[in-house]
Amino acid sequence: MTESSELPESTATLVAQPLRDVERDGVRYTILGTAHVSQASVDAVHAQIAAHDFDAVAIELCESRYQSMRDPDALAKLDLIRVIRDGKVGLVAANLALAGYQRRLSEQLGVEPGAEMKAAWQLAEASNTPVWRIDRDVATTLKRTSAAVGFWDRMMLMSGVLASLIVDDEVGKEDIERLKEGDMLESTFGEFARKRESLYRALIAERDEYMAAALRQQTAATADIRHVLVVIGAGHLAGLSQHLQTDQDAPASIQERLSVLPPSKPWGTWITLALTALVLGGFAYGFSKGVDIGGTVLLQWVLVTGSLGALGCLAAGGHPLSIVGAFLASPVTPLHPALASGTVSALIELWLRKPTVADFHALRDDVGSMGGWWRNRVSRVLLNFFLTSMGTAIGVYIAGWQMIKALF
Repeated sequence: MTESSELPESTATLVAQPLRDVERDGVRYTILGTAHVSQASVDAVHAQIAAHDFDAVAIELCESRYQSMRDPDALAKLDLIRVIRDGKVGLVAANLALAGYQRRLSEQLGVEPGAEMKAAWQLAEASNTPVWRIDRDVATTLKRTSAAVGFWDRMMLMSGVLASLIVDDEVGKEDIERLKEGDMLESTFGEFARKRESLYRALIAERDEYMAAALRQQTAATADIRHVLVVIGAGHLAGLSQHLQTDQDAPASIQERLSVLPPSKPWGTWITLALTALVLGGFAYGFSKGVDIGGTVLLQWVLVTGSLGALGCLAAGGHPLSIVGAFLASPVTPLHPALASGTVSALIELWLRKPTVADFHALRDDVGSMGGWWRNRVSRVLLNFFLTSMGTAIGVYIAGWQMIKALF
């Protein structure tokens, strides 16, 4: 296994991005580190493919992100009811946050984020060269990222994603410079991701290892592969090169290990059970001290949790009946997860204000601005779920504290 940074002068003149050659098992990998928001990166891809006869082109995309870039109208096929019922609202919202971030970058810089990846696969297809999607599935990455941090860090992470949903400020120059040296997912989560080693590992380091294994596996499975162009973000260049040279475990075992979702933490279930027991026990204890006290405790619980859940729905621009649904469901949310206030209000909103075909087609553009999230009926359903759930959670803590003070 050898590594070289030496390039012919003519090629080096054309390439404005970092480049490494890694050789392993008789295969030469030309690894091009790109900036996802740079025309120079697009030019570098064109220059490399024009200068060499590659047997395959590998790109830093998973299959789902690849299909999303190939078919921008794929969002029109989104089944919102299934998204809500399957508990995938957070995943969809995170993907939309990424799309909105990319849209702002595109408008600000005049270059579509990921244009170099698009150029790579289009040029490869034009010459009948195989295109390999080597990145880990984005859903797996986001789930492992969430599982890598504690409860409060996860809340901060979710709040950061939520903030990116509704803020349409220009992307700062410092963020753009970091993106030129880093990774799109890392940049979307911002400074918080850079300060957490656990997040960095899930977002960047694990993917370096995964992509190196994917390259080795694809090469072994494909005959007559001698030279591969690998187009990745510059932030992955060093890590991927190192893993490609040194990793000895079977590629399939590495990919399997890095794709397994961590088991659910049992403390989440215990907290839910404890909260249910405390609430029901509080009601029982209140009524044991008298109907007046029990009735007061129950009324406070209903009014506080219901009002704050309804307020969250109102903030999301919910329909009046969605707000009523949020008010009625919020008091029982801690007692019956199937009746979660966010789910109830979002489903009512979806039923009363069915998104049109135009809403789905405009979704990609609308999520790039704050007003668009409220204007588009698809994204407004997701906001309804988040803000109603947030209001209910705040209400539960306030009402619980009031219950303790009233009883003791």
